[in-house]
Amino acid sequence: MIRLANAPVSYGVFGDLDVDGVVTTAELLDTMARSGYAGSELGPPGFFGDPDGVARVFADAGLTPVGAYVPLHTQDPDALERDLARMEQTFAELERTNPDGLAILADEGSDDLLRRPRKDPAQSLAGDDWARLVRVLSDAATRARDRGLTPSVHPHIATFVELPDEVDRLLDATDLSLTFDIGHLVLAGGDGIALYRRWRERINHVHIKDVHIDVLETARAERRTDFDEWWSGVSTTLGRGDSRLDEFAEALLDTGYDGWVVVEQDRAPLTAADYPAVVADQAANLRWLEDHLGPALARKDR
Repeated sequence: MIRLANAPVSYGVFGDLDVDGVVTTAELLDTMARSGYAGSELGPPGFFGDPDGVARVFADAGLTPVGAYVPLHTQDPDALERDLARMEQTFAELERTNPDGLAILADEGSDDLLRRPRKDPAQSLAGDDWARLVRVLSDAATRARDRGLTPSVHPHIATFVELPDEVDRLLDATDLSLTFDIGHLVLAGGDGIALYRRWRERINHVHIKDVHIDVLETARAERRTDFDEWWSGVSTTLGRGDSRLDEFAEALLDTGYDGWVVVEQDRAPLTAADYPAVVADQAANLRWLEDHLGPALARKDR
């Protein structure tokens, strides 16, 4: 059965950002629970506190800590050292709260990629650089498995695992499973429905995101370099963008997907004034999923 979760990024939390001054982390989880979600991803390391604190706030909200995003600068040794330390912190949170949780690994790209909305295929890695990426992700996956966690790799815009061909190369080079995010893959120029069906046997986690392709195309045409600014306008509530989510929901049902579906409606950092609208959007996303995934949903999600 499919279970539905949300993520802090839907409330403007990514990187080292938080929600201080708007809402407490406990209240954020309570908001998700009241909307009807069964779980949430963790957000940045320490966002919900130390491992005991994470366990406490999730238990109080009655939500499952599904997994956590683990960014890795595969091409920058200095940044990678910091990433790996933060990864261990994330793993400790997951071990304490959900020993079967997902370690959602992702290449973190580079500053140059962030300055170029949708990269040129000529920027793809080759040779030793590609081998380094494969090695870093594979080693991180091994460390996750050694802790009893389930690794998954997340293709992501502005990274070196972004374009469909890059995902194919990674799947061919490793035994890693995939976090399928239809929004990112559509923005990378892929046919999200066809790619989901092609990779279905390697997919162990799903992020659902609806996106406005014209926002990306405008950013490209204007040569925007302020990624965080233009990216905050890409995502929209489910069913209102260009991800063909009606067809995607049908594909999830047709292929018997039975894991978590996590809403990620990436947005700008929260303010007190816009918090009620964001809460309403996330409730609307839950209703959209209930309407489209109906009988495949686990009982708690109905």
